[in-house]
Amino acid sequence: MKTVLITKPGEIAVTDTPKPVVKENEALLKIRYCGVCGADVASYTGNQPFTTYPRIPGHEFSAEIVEIPENNKGLKVGDIVTANPYFNCGHCYSCERGYVNCCTDNQTMGVQRDGSFCEYVAMPIDRIIPGMGLDAKQLALIEPFSIAYHALSRAKIEPTDKILVVGSGPIGLFALISAKLRGATVYVSDMLEGRLKTALQYGADGVIDVSKQDLMKETENITGGKGFDVCVEACGQSVTFLNCIDAAAFAGNIILIGNGKKETTFLHSVLLKKELNVFGSRNAYTKDFKALIQLVAQGRVDVMKMVSAIYPMDKADDAFKALASNDGSLKKVLIEISK
Repeated sequence: MKTVLITKPGEIAVTDTPKPVVKENEALLKIRYCGVCGADVASYTGNQPFTTYPRIPGHEFSAEIVEIPENNKGLKVGDIVTANPYFNCGHCYSCERGYVNCCTDNQTMGVQRDGSFCEYVAMPIDRIIPGMGLDAKQLALIEPFSIAYHALSRAKIEPTDKILVVGSGPIGLFALISAKLRGATVYVSDMLEGRLKTALQYGADGVIDVSKQDLMKETENITGGKGFDVCVEACGQSVTFLNCIDAAAFAGNIILIGNGKKETTFLHSVLLKKELNVFGSRNAYTKDFKALIQLVAQGRVDVMKMVSAIYPMDKADDAFKALASNDGSLKKVLIEISK
């Protein structure tokens, strides 16, 4: 089968690899579309500490079932599906308590194990999630949506809350949508005008262009000096985490989605003084995938507005290069693996 392989940082090859052998309680999936995640780009650029090479990237995908045994989920050949790509061990303390999303031996497809940028994958049946009639392109966007949707569940959000999402890349935009689905008033900050325009298209109640506006002055104006009830960090930068601490209300909540790569230095007494709740967020649950598939199927969210470009499989290198040098104009990029 054809496979997109990161052979080493900065180098991608579309090559032939053996078609997977299906084991007991597995199905053979023919991959249709894959989304390129920030983690995939980090693997490509050599900035993903968990990646070893060579590596098949990818964990945002849709697929068609081409082989499957009789099962109690009603799944059959021809179904268009997606799957939970976070493989957990099942026996660590996190898994024992049901927190399978943060298994201590978590293996995410495309990072710690080979991913979905190939024509076929063998997938445990219990990880496969029915597509409920969604288009294959839409289904490939459910996984990144689930990351933000799960993150917003970490803190109790009320319709009366004012929320600040710091960063309006794809995950920040999905966080905006997730907060609006919960009825909150949502503001988005970024330094890229194009991304802020997209945030407004997705229902942001207001935006803050930090290249031109002072975040704290705008926070004071928007909240009447109270601060935001919830600040969502979706950049993974030290300065944006500190921005969230400053912009949060006393007894407010901070949700961290962005995966920081640098140390952050601050006087932790501010967390005590403001009695802030700081929530980390990792991966998502299968129930998050199912809830979002239902929302998209009901027409409540148009996820396709998030897609900037679709590349054929043999142009995967071009897609990764474009995202590695993204000036903010690109949102989600999909790779068409098969039709």
